[in-house]
Amino acid sequence: MDPVEILNRHNLKRTSCREGIIGVVLKANQALSENEIRNRLTGNYDRTTFYRSFKTLVQHKIIHKIVIDNQLVKYAPDNSITHNFEHAHFYCNECHSVVCMDDIPVQKYVLPNGYSNDETEVLIKGTCGICSKPEIK
Repeated sequence: MDPVEILNRHNLKRTSCREGIIGVVLKANQALSENEIRNRLTGNYDRTTFYRSFKTLVQHKIIHKIVIDNQLVKYAPDNSITHNFEHAHFYCNECHSVVCMDDIPVQKYVLPNGYSNDETEVLIKGTCGICSKPEIK
């Protein structure tokens, strides 16, 4: 699915900024920060347009936030776009990449009466396969 189809499916106005953000996130093989997305965008957008576009895309479940810590947030296509189930994310402490672990489903927790679950996040931190390979000298 391309950015135009995604925006049409969500009944959102097509703007070059929204299309650009979606396109960058869809092409990436890992989650990206706002700065990484901005650096890959063609076109120059002011801060307000850029952040409003992000907010809209998150609210409409086109992209989702992956909160690493209080200073780092990354974005990836939402499960409603990829048709994947809720899954864990892996953060590499060495190269700072974030990868969706589609094969690791998020556990469904039974909550007490009166509580409802809107979202469950699982973030695994460690060293990725690339960074953990020994250097050949």
